[in-house]
Amino acid sequence: PDEWNTEALLRETDAAYEEELNRNPHNMKVWIAYLDAKKTLAPGLRWVFFERAVRALPRCFKIWKRYLSERTEAVSKICPVSPEYEEVNGVFERALVFLNKMPRIWFMYIEFLQKQRRITKTRRTLDRALRSLPIMQHNRVWDLYIPFIKQKFVPKATALLIFRRYLMLEPDHVETYIAYLLTMSHYDEASVLLANVVNDEGFVSMEGKTNHQLWMDLCDVISKHPKDITSLRIEPIIRGGLKKFTDEVGRLWNSLADHFIRLGQFEKARDVYEEAMMTVTTVHDFTMVFDAYSKFEDSLVTASMQGEEEDQDEAEIDLLLARCEHLISRRKELLSSVLLRQNPHNIHEWLKRTRLFQDNPERVIQTFAEAVMTVDPQKAVGKLPALWIAFAGFYEQHDDLENSRGIFQKAVEMQFKTVDDLATVWCEYVEMELRHGHYEDALRVARQAVSTRKAGDQSVHGRLFRSVKLWALNADLEESLGTAQTVRACYDRIFDLKVATPQLILNYSQYLEENLFFEESFRCYERGVALFKWPHVNDIWLMYLAKFVARYGGRQLERARDLFEQAVHKIPPKFAKRLYLLFARLEEDHGLARHALSIYSRATEAVEESQKFELFSLYISKTSEFFGVTRTREIYAKAIESLKDDEAKEMCLRFADVEKMLGEIDRARGIYQHASQFCDPKTENNFWARWRDFEVLHGNEDTFREMLRVKRSVEAQYTQTHFNEGELTTGSAPALPADPMQAAEQELQAEDESKKRAAEEREEFSSKRRRLQGSAEESLEFMPANRFNGAKAGFCFKLGVKGLGYYEDPKGSTQKPAAKANDEEIELDLDLDMEDMPEEQAVPASVFGGAAAAQ
Repeated sequence: PDEWNTEALLRETDAAYEEELNRNPHNMKVWIAYLDAKKTLAPGLRWVFFERAVRALPRCFKIWKRYLSERTEAVSKICPVSPEYEEVNGVFERALVFLNKMPRIWFMYIEFLQKQRRITKTRRTLDRALRSLPIMQHNRVWDLYIPFIKQKFVPKATALLIFRRYLMLEPDHVETYIAYLLTMSHYDEASVLLANVVNDEGFVSMEGKTNHQLWMDLCDVISKHPKDITSLRIEPIIRGGLKKFTDEVGRLWNSLADHFIRLGQFEKARDVYEEAMMTVTTVHDFTMVFDAYSKFEDSLVTASMQGEEEDQDEAEIDLLLARCEHLISRRKELLSSVLLRQNPHNIHEWLKRTRLFQDNPERVIQTFAEAVMTVDPQKAVGKLPALWIAFAGFYEQHDDLENSRGIFQKAVEMQFKTVDDLATVWCEYVEMELRHGHYEDALRVARQAVSTRKAGDQSVHGRLFRSVKLWALNADLEESLGTAQTVRACYDRIFDLKVATPQLILNYSQYLEENLFFEESFRCYERGVALFKWPHVNDIWLMYLAKFVARYGGRQLERARDLFEQAVHKIPPKFAKRLYLLFARLEEDHGLARHALSIYSRATEAVEESQKFELFSLYISKTSEFFGVTRTREIYAKAIESLKDDEAKEMCLRFADVEKMLGEIDRARGIYQHASQFCDPKTENNFWARWRDFEVLHGNEDTFREMLRVKRSVEAQYTQTHFNEGELTTGSAPALPADPMQAAEQELQAEDESKKRAAEEREEFSSKRRRLQGSAEESLEFMPANRFNGAKAGFCFKLGVKGLGYYEDPKGSTQKPAAKANDEEIELDLDLDMEDMPEEQAVPASVFGGAAAAQ
C-alpha cells in the first residue's frame, strides 16, 4: 500500500534474517524468530511480514495461528460491520484453503463469525467444518454449533433443522433437543420424543434421569398443554402410568384431571377426581387428590361468584357451593375407605368407620354387614369378636334383642382363628341375656356353649368344650341359678376335662363350705393340690390349711401336721415363709412349743435370703418367750453364720446386748470383736461407738486398747481392700515413686512427728489434770492416817497431794468411800489420739445401790 514506507521497512529489516531466508525461505524457525523481532512494528507493517511468511510456508499451522490471532485481536475493538472484518474473514478463508483439516482454525473462524452475528455465514462455515473434519472431531464442532443455534437471533426453523441433524449423529442427546423444544413451545414434538424415549427400554439418560422421572416429565407436558398435543392420546398414556408407577398415583391422577380442566371439561375432571379417591390406596395419594379436588371446586365457586355477567344463574352457584360442602363433609368417610383398601381385614378401622355414621342407623348397619362379610377371620388384624359384639350391641342399644340374638347366633357359627375368640363371643352372648334379666336364657346359652363337642373335630368349634373362660362363666351361672346337683356336675366335668384353674378350685371349695359340705370341700382342695405344682398351688395350700385349722383347730392335730408337712415338702423359698408361719402358729396354739421352735428353725433354712433375718428374729423372740434368753445363744450363733454381712452385724449387736444383759461381759466383748470384721470404721460409726461405750462402762485400759487395735486393723484391712478394688476398677496400678527409699524415710519421719505431737498433747493433758486435782485437794480438809480405819461421813480415804489419809468429800456422803490407792498404777504410753481416750465420768449413785444409802 502507498502508506507503507519502503525505506522504513528496509531500515527495520534485519539483514541477517533476510540473508538466512534467502538461503532457506522454508525455515519455519527463522520466520518465527523474524516475526518475534518485528513485534514493535505497526500492525499494518507486521501483516506484510506475515503475508511473506504464509506465502513461503502456506501449510505452517503455527504461523497461520499467530497471524490469525493477531488479526482478530487487532479488530476486536472495532465495530463488527467495519470492512476490516471482511479482510480478516478473507485471511481465514485463505488459511482454510491450506489448513482445512486443522480444527483449531475452524473453531477460531466460527467464533469470529459468531461475534459478527452473521447467521448464514456462520451456519455454512459450521457445515463446511463438519464436511472437512473427520468424524471424530465432529463432537467438538457440535459443541459450538448447539450453543449457536440456541441464541435468540437464530431463526427457530433453522435451529430445529440443525437439531434434527445433530440427533442423527448423537441420538442419545435427545433430552437436549426435548428441552429446547419445550423452551420453543413445541410441545407436540417434545411429547412425541418423550414418549419414544419412555418406550425405549434400552435408553440411558445422559442427565441421569430414570424411566420413572421421564414418565413424570411426559405426564406433566401432556397434562399442562393438552391443546398443543395432537400426536398423542393423553388419557391412555396417563392411565398406563397409573398401572406402572404405583408410588406416584396421586400425582398422575391430578395430572389427568388437570388435563381435562385445561380443556374446559369440568365434569370430566370431577369424574376423574371421584374415581381417584375411590381407587387410591395410600393416605399420601388421597391427600394429594383431595386437596387438588377441593381447590378445583373452590376455584369454580370463586370464578362463578366473581363473574361479571348480570344474569348469572344463582342456582348454579348454590349447586357449586353444595358440591364443595358435600366434598368436605365426606373427607373422613373417604379417608376411612382408603385405609380399608389398604387392609380390608383391619377390625379397628371398621369400628372407626361405623362411628362415623352414628346419626344414620341404616349406614351403621350397612357398614357392619359389609365388615362381617369382608373380613377373613384368618387374616383379621385386631380382635374379630369385637366386630361381632359391636354389631350385636348396636341392636341391643336400640332394644332390638331378636336381631341381636340373630347376630350372636351367626357369630358363634363363624370359623374364628382361635378358640378364645369364639369363647369371647359366647360369653358376650350370655352377658347380653343377663343384662336384660333373661337368666334362664343365659343359663341355657352357657350350657349350650360347653356342650357342643364333636369327636375328632379339630376346628375351633370342636375344641371349644375345653375353654376355661366358658367353663368359669358356666360355673358362676350354675352357682347363681342352678341347683347343688348341677353345680357339682359342672365342677366334676371341669375336673374330668382338666380345665380347672386354682381360682375355680377355690370357688368350688368355697361353695361347698357355704353349703356345709366341709369334707367335700377339703377333698376338692386335695384334688387341686394334686393337679397343680408350684407356684400355682400356693394359693390352694394357703386356703386349704387356713380353712382346715379354722374348722378343726387341735382336734385333728396329726392330720393337720401331715398336711403342713406335705405342703412344705419341696416348697420354693419364695413361698415358704407364709406356710411355715402358719405351721408354727398351729403348734403354738394347739401343739408343743418344742415343735413350734423346730418349725421356726426349719423356716430359717427354707426361706429366701432376704427373709432370713426376719425369721431368725422371730425364732429368737419365740425361743426367749418359751425357754428363756439363754436358749437363744445357739440361734444367734447360727444366724450370724447364715446371714449376710450387714444383717450379721445387726444380729451381733443384738447378741451382745443379750450377753451384756446376762452379765457375760467377756462373751459380749468376743461378739463385738467377731462383728468388727463386718464393719468398716469409715462407714459403720454406730457399731464402733457402741463398742466404745461398752468398753467405757465395762472394760479397762487393756480391753479399750485391744478395741482400738482391732479398729485399726479392720480399718487397714478395708483400706487395703478398697485400694485393690480401685486398681481393678481403673485397670492400672498406682504409680511408684521415683526413689522408694527416700519415700519410705519421709513416711517414717512423718510417723515419728505424729507420735511426738501425740505424746506432747498427752503430757500437757496429764499435767493440766494433776494441777486441777492438786489445787482442788489443797482447799479440802485433811486428816492424815497410815491405814484405813473405817468409813467416815463426809470424807474419803485416798493418797493425795497432802499424803495418805482422809480427804473431805466435796460431793457429800452419797458416793462410795474411795478405794485404797493402787501403788502399782502405771502410766500408759500409747500411740493414741486424744479423741479416742475415754472421758472421765462420775459413777452414778445407782451403781452402789443400798450400800450408799447405808452410809
